[in-house]
Amino acid sequence: MESGAAAVGPVPGRFPFPYTPYRIQEQFMEALYGALEAGRVGIFESPTGTGKSLSLICGALAWLRDWEEKRRQEEEQLLALGAGGQDGLSPQQARPGSADTAGQPDWVTAFVQRKEERDMVDRLKEEQIRRKKREDRLEKIRQNVQLKYAAKRKRCEDDEAKRLLQLSKEALSQGAGEDALDQLDHNEEELILAEYESDDEKKVVSGLEEDDDDDLEEEHVTKIYYCSRTHSQLSQFVHEVQKSPFGKDTRLVSLGSRQNLCVNEEVRRLGALQLINDRCMDMQKNKHEKKSNEENEGKKRRVSRTVCPFYSFEQMQFLRDEVLVEVKDIEQLVSLGRETKACPYYGSRFAIPAAQLVVLPYQMLLHEPTRKAAGIKLKDQVVIIDEAHNLIDTITCIHSAEVSGSQLCCAHSQLSQYMERYRKRLKAKNLMYIKQILYLLEQFVAMLGGNVNQNPGSQAVSQTGTVLKSINDFLFQSQIDNINLFKVQRYCEKSLISRKLFGFVERYGGSASAVKTNKENQKVAGLQDFLLTLQQGSDKEGAPQSPPVEAEHDQLRTASPLMQIEGFLSALTNANQDGRVILNKQGTVGQSSLKFLLLNPAVHFAKVVEECRAVIIAGGTMQPVADFREQLLCCAGVDPARIVEFSCGHVIPPENILPIILCSGPSNQQLEFTYQTRDLPQMMDETGRILCNLCNVIPGGVVCFFPSYEYEKQVYGHWEKTGLLSRLAARKKIFQEPKKANQVEQVLVEYAKCIKRCSQTGGQMTGALLLSVVGGKMSEGINFSDDLGRCVIMVGMPYPNIKSPELQEKMTWLDKTMPRAGGQAPSRVLIENLCMKAVNQSIGRAIRHQKDFASILLLDHRYARPAIFNKLPQWIRERTQVKPAFGSAFAELRKVRTPCILCHCSPLSSSGPF
Repeated sequence: MESGAAAVGPVPGRFPFPYTPYRIQEQFMEALYGALEAGRVGIFESPTGTGKSLSLICGALAWLRDWEEKRRQEEEQLLALGAGGQDGLSPQQARPGSADTAGQPDWVTAFVQRKEERDMVDRLKEEQIRRKKREDRLEKIRQNVQLKYAAKRKRCEDDEAKRLLQLSKEALSQGAGEDALDQLDHNEEELILAEYESDDEKKVVSGLEEDDDDDLEEEHVTKIYYCSRTHSQLSQFVHEVQKSPFGKDTRLVSLGSRQNLCVNEEVRRLGALQLINDRCMDMQKNKHEKKSNEENEGKKRRVSRTVCPFYSFEQMQFLRDEVLVEVKDIEQLVSLGRETKACPYYGSRFAIPAAQLVVLPYQMLLHEPTRKAAGIKLKDQVVIIDEAHNLIDTITCIHSAEVSGSQLCCAHSQLSQYMERYRKRLKAKNLMYIKQILYLLEQFVAMLGGNVNQNPGSQAVSQTGTVLKSINDFLFQSQIDNINLFKVQRYCEKSLISRKLFGFVERYGGSASAVKTNKENQKVAGLQDFLLTLQQGSDKEGAPQSPPVEAEHDQLRTASPLMQIEGFLSALTNANQDGRVILNKQGTVGQSSLKFLLLNPAVHFAKVVEECRAVIIAGGTMQPVADFREQLLCCAGVDPARIVEFSCGHVIPPENILPIILCSGPSNQQLEFTYQTRDLPQMMDETGRILCNLCNVIPGGVVCFFPSYEYEKQVYGHWEKTGLLSRLAARKKIFQEPKKANQVEQVLVEYAKCIKRCSQTGGQMTGALLLSVVGGKMSEGINFSDDLGRCVIMVGMPYPNIKSPELQEKMTWLDKTMPRAGGQAPSRVLIENLCMKAVNQSIGRAIRHQKDFASILLLDHRYARPAIFNKLPQWIRERTQVKPAFGSAFAELRKVRTPCILCHCSPLSSSGPF
């Protein structure tokens, strides 16, 4: 399917490719080139296994190469025009007696135009000099390996000089003693908030000193920003670039979070992303303070504060150039940072201005504050968002936030004790903002029906349930509408108060010493006791123990709740119509929570599509695309004429896939897995009989998806009682998808080993059966290629829970704001689209490359309805057979002969179904 295809296209054969591309890859690249050239917003679908990444790389970089060449020629013409002393006026403009539409004399118009042209020529000359300087520098690094060794030798000399200087200082300071104001030691000095000078203070670009040269001045380089969901997907994309014909000539920079790029082991040990971010910024601040303190060394002595040894501007410049010289992924960037003793996080950012291709995670592009902090400027640039099937959900999650009653009470206790401990050391403006934050926390807890001065785990909630409020109603009812949340948010960001508070908790949390508060006239046993009571309070309610992989996150949530609360405060600054506040009142205040739900993700995507020259939203499974077009693009103000859609088929032959919609089972039981019927014993029995039949004839791996963990567990238990499970286990070893993420890999390894062992040894056991869950760990990102997935089965239709308050509010919002489509209410379309997106992601796990083959069974007659059927991916839909009875479906599997889509074996057994 193609619609709105751009008129401008490339000359055939102009796409360099590492091998002869498939025809669908050529079509993909031609459509992509046209969309970029015409400045469109494109929705591109190319099934997994069709070489989508290489098509994106070669199509986009071919366009960029041609675009840069065209710009270079235009610049040369303008420079030649300027060098010739011509003013560049057209005959009509230069004609005497002419005047512009504003009635200005012709000489004024001519003078203004000549000045603009001279200014443009001057800018082009400056940029040309800058570009030549950069190219010469990078070429020198490419050609002269000795430069690397010289830089390394200089680093060693600098390290030795610093070490000797430190030894000298320690020798001089022995016996001198330390000044201690208010009996605070030097470690505690770091916990004091610095003076907060102004709400409108100037923004300082991180990492740049006043005396830095103009080496980092912005170049006007057209860039392609490529983003994907996960770190591994980005690394895989970079490896594809390295292997492509563009790998040697492309200036590529990989961006990531501090968690992925930090090489300072002291900071990395903090584990949690927010703690790493705050600690890094704190160390930068220390460096700037250290510089100013050294200038005033004759005055009052100050304590030494930790600075990051990798935050060296000179070394980061060297790392920047190394990044631009040769394509590197995140792992190579981190290794280079360790080797050069330069920060990869900031060094990679220094490379952005000169880069042609910037690779970064979703959050960094879609979250505007993060985008600005990284120095990403989207004006007239190209953005490609890959693996974008869940883009709407991703934007919603990034801009939503939730805090529990325990977190609110804990943050209030910590902040109160911090304020009392350092009241005499804090400036007036700091105290004012701290008191405002404390008031906000009190009111938030009051909205949950609690009191901040009591243990949230022991405060019972009188009326449980879920209440949704508009942002304005929540602000008024909690009596915080008179507080400027924008200023409070900015204060939290600039003062690093959450980091200071975390340091305070680290220091006093484990000690038995008491911290006094004015609200209580007695000593309390310290923060550790308070935190312990919170934990015990939640444990009494029977909360399950967290797995080890989540312990670090839980520790952060307990030890530094203010970090989560800052996110909630930020969310409350959204426009009233774009979100809702959910009050979720459970048994106790500690178990209750406040959640901000973003209803309109388009408001945060609008700036991206407004500023960019072109935006490409790509994925292996984008169907149904109506959500992207209506909810995201049209709501973001994109002209429908600017939107282009492209969808290509698969590279596999038609006979390599057998999709079947099965309407009834072996005993003629109609298959309709609604909430009312799916729990019936006969429905679960029929499902078991279908699987038994299939496992008798299908070798290798069979993956069966259920709508939920609860239903999978219920069916499994029923099969155990009826004996169906033992009949299944005679042919396939049965595996179940674990709920815990840290157990998934182990299950997959055992599943793969079992299939390989069965294929080698033969016998009655023919492989393995994996019971999975739609939307679980194995429905996305896991490849069941070849023998791992010779058949994928979908039990029922995984509709979302329409009783969910969040979903109900989203449905109401859509019905109010969106037009009806094809006679259906927008809310109904949303439910169907959510269901089919989940189905399409799950069944797409089986076919992963050109020579792969599998069957797909959809167990529910409702899949045959046109509205549902048309939402299957085109390449599956074209080959799907609707089978009213099980016998005819089973015959399709039995009649296949070698070469067989199910196996490379002799004809299948002729034994009939149960």
